Amino acid sequence: MEPTPEQSPHHAYPDHWEADVVLRDGGTARIRPITTDDAERLVSFYEQVSDESKYYRFFAPYPRLSDRDVHRFTHHDYVDRVGLAVTIGGEFIGTVRYDRINDQGRPASAPADEAEVAFLVQDAHQGRGVASALLEHIAAVARERGIRRFAAEVLPANNKMIKVFRDGGYTQRRSFEDGSVHLTLDLEPTEKSLAVQRGREQRAEARSVQRLLAPGSVAVIGTGRTPGGVGRTVLRNLLASGYTGHTYAVNRAFDEGLATLDGVPAHRSLGEIDEQVDLAVIAVPAHRVPEAVADCGEHGVQGLVVLSAGYAERGAEGRELQRELVRQARSYGMRIIGPNAFGIINTAESVRLNASLAPESPARGRIGLFTQSGAIGIALLSGLHRRGAGLSSFISAGNRADVSGNDFLQYSFEDPDTDVALLYLESLGNPRKFNRLARRTAAVKPVVVVKGARHSGSTPPGHAVPVSRIPDATVSALMRQAGVIRVDTVTEMVDAGLLLAGQPLPAGPRVAILGNSESLGLLTYDACLAEGLRPRPPIDLTTAASPQDFRDALAEALADGTCDAVIVTAIPWVGENGEAETGDGQVLAAALHKAVAGGSAKPVAVVHVEIGGLAEALAAASSTAAPRPRTVTPAADRPRAATTPSTGPARSTAPATPTAPEARTTPPVRPGPGSPTDPKASPAPEAATGPGRIPAYPAAERAVRALAEAVKYAQWRRQAAVPGKIPEFLDDTIDEPGAAALIEAQLATAPDPRGRPLTHDEARELLGRYGIDVRPTLPAPDPEAAVAAATRLGYPVALKTTAPHLRHRADLGGVRLDIADEEALRRAYGELTDLLGKPAELLPVVQAMAPRGVDTVVRASIDAAAGAVLSFGLAGAPSELLGDTAHRLVPATDRDAAELIRSIRAAPVLFGWRGSAPVDTAALEELLLRLSRLVDDHPEVVSVALEPVVVAPHGLTVLGASVRLAPPPARNDLGPRRLPNY
Repeated sequence: MEPTPEQSPHHAYPDHWEADVVLRDGGTARIRPITTDDAERLVSFYEQVSDESKYYRFFAPYPRLSDRDVHRFTHHDYVDRVGLAVTIGGEFIGTVRYDRINDQGRPASAPADEAEVAFLVQDAHQGRGVASALLEHIAAVARERGIRRFAAEVLPANNKMIKVFRDGGYTQRRSFEDGSVHLTLDLEPTEKSLAVQRGREQRAEARSVQRLLAPGSVAVIGTGRTPGGVGRTVLRNLLASGYTGHTYAVNRAFDEGLATLDGVPAHRSLGEIDEQVDLAVIAVPAHRVPEAVADCGEHGVQGLVVLSAGYAERGAEGRELQRELVRQARSYGMRIIGPNAFGIINTAESVRLNASLAPESPARGRIGLFTQSGAIGIALLSGLHRRGAGLSSFISAGNRADVSGNDFLQYSFEDPDTDVALLYLESLGNPRKFNRLARRTAAVKPVVVVKGARHSGSTPPGHAVPVSRIPDATVSALMRQAGVIRVDTVTEMVDAGLLLAGQPLPAGPRVAILGNSESLGLLTYDACLAEGLRPRPPIDLTTAASPQDFRDALAEALADGTCDAVIVTAIPWVGENGEAETGDGQVLAAALHKAVAGGSAKPVAVVHVEIGGLAEALAAASSTAAPRPRTVTPAADRPRAATTPSTGPARSTAPATPTAPEARTTPPVRPGPGSPTDPKASPAPEAATGPGRIPAYPAAERAVRALAEAVKYAQWRRQAAVPGKIPEFLDDTIDEPGAAALIEAQLATAPDPRGRPLTHDEARELLGRYGIDVRPTLPAPDPEAAVAAATRLGYPVALKTTAPHLRHRADLGGVRLDIADEEALRRAYGELTDLLGKPAELLPVVQAMAPRGVDTVVRASIDAAAGAVLSFGLAGAPSELLGDTAHRLVPATDRDAAELIRSIRAAPVLFGWRGSAPVDTAALEELLLRLSRLVDDHPEVVSVALEPVVVAPHGLTVLGASVRLAPPPARNDLGPRRLPNY
């Protein structure tokens, strides 16, 4: 929206203040600045506000706005006077305004840093979190304009508004003056305000997904008149799944006399449906989608699944169509799965929704699955079905223009029916947020991720997202830091998911192996060693072992305190005629189930070779298995599942706790076709993952790899329970203001927005402010200068070239070490120039020798998408040729620093490998923490490389440093809540 000529020309319309937000109930709304074009909208909005709310706003009866009021509330300079509106369908549902004031409370301009703020929300939309969202956004606007405090006058009876201010998390002061409550809020973000903001974001985004997965009614728009086609297929699958709500078929081409289709009501438009439609599945050509979306928005549909293709996967024109689709849907308060989606599934008994192209609903289980690819979604559903696994929910998001993997993590975190979240991702729209959400979710339930398009160097077709420049190895390391189980293939994802959903987490890496095949046991033993586990020698039960022998051996291993997990290996029993005996799979499975029936806290996995029926029998739950405890969100913070009035309350996804009317996100399910009262509805299949189910694998390597991932994840969980910290001693040796002044001065001399690299001396000075001492170097343009430099520094010295093509390349002869005197220095200088070129080309320098040690490299860089990353490795070939580098997100804790230096493959070199002296890893950890603190405190420091860092048995020496400064990249994980726009 553009400014009009009446608005201040030097304050252009701030379009970066526009934002789509998710409200408390899961619906969306748009926040934007108010302009002079909004006069009619403002008047219409005010007419729909109750007299009581008007009284609370103006402290007196105020039935209507005068022309002067309308002019005042729609004319802003976007600096001293700002108004924001929340809109749905283009109409106002809430407003907020601030006016800058001076110490006497009168209108003022900068440098006055206080403003008076006031809110007004339509009564029909109160309780949806509108005012809370407005407070976040108006506070961000105020900070941008140099305002540091808000003042507000609130009537004592206006408890809702007082609560909005109180719950915001900002530092506030309160007093009672002249019959009203006077509130002052400091707008500087605090840990509490950020926690409040993220908590609201989590609940709102989780409920927005819950509304999509548990609708009370579904309309399939584009249902074909004849069998076949996408829409008719989805309708068939909805009915076959036994969906508990109302189902409708919609197609504008239906004959006027057509009343039903496949037993469900048939309509030509949503306007013909008398009842509320919660979810619409759109299966019409792309050029007809806008019409369908408008029909949905005008009739109160809450969410869309768009199966239609022809969007961003088709190029620039399709990408613009996709953006317009998202804008249109959000303007009506709707969220979108898709376009180009495969569909969604919810196996909860109270829902039984299959609004997808999958012909068969999976069994109920404890695994949640999100995929950005329809083809991969089909493969995963098929693979899980073959393994006897069940799902709690499934989302195939296609181009994922709106609902993304981050939203699915928000939902999975609090979904009590999900124990494991599996995600196939091809792009990360907001990597910072993904890592934050994954870390929180992984603290209570496993998150397993396969990342596609790892090495293509480009975003997959259809995914219009920011591209991160950090290598895939770094992405993997950062996921591991967040507790994510990163696997390479969808097969490994299923393998890990089955183990994690059906078995307890291992207490350690010790593995017992038992079975009736010595060879298979040895293969399993070798696989354990290759994955870093600690296997005990395999127990060979011999080929004559009976199922009872397996049961006894497994029970003994589970009771043994010297092992943390058990892998059972089995081959078929061979009869006297040389053929495998039939029916042994079920018998062996029963024996193994009985062995674990005592509720052992150790995971069990089975490796079998062609034993018919074993995997299926093991996938069946043991009726005597002890339930595995799970961490769940308090019921008050969880969305409620739908209920079916005709049959009483259905099984809920949360305890039956009273919920405020405005917090309820799913309307009651109305009986209809596909509901429990419909004779065509069939019971959902029993769950096939969960406590007591033993995963079976056709190869030892697959079982061991899944177990190894569980071991590493369990270790991360234990460590995450006691988070690391940043040592306090750093505060006493860091000059943050001094560093900030240096950075400001250096950037002032660099008109290039890309910033500038610092000279050696400038870098030394900046790093010194954070206690990082870089050994000085002196230029040596000729032999005489080299001698003078050595005399100044003191012998022994090193002579180095600093030309870019020779930097850090001792193997090319560009470095001479341990030069003891002037004669040796002159000789080395001559050899260097004779071998490599003229001094003007080599740029030689002289540096005092450092104590002998291990050469390492420490780096920090800021990626616009992922954030600041701290890296460590050994200098030279290990890191440059072999890629043996470890990474952690900034800010790093003491635990991060310790893990960083121990997680590279060459770490033994630092700890006394082959009899060498261990180096001072404590000093190295301190250096990592200091550098982390520097880039965290000053985002203008976009790149730092300390190379080499020579770590000796006592202390370390930084011999080289390069620093680059630039204006900091925009942060997309701070500030007020907003949905991304790609």
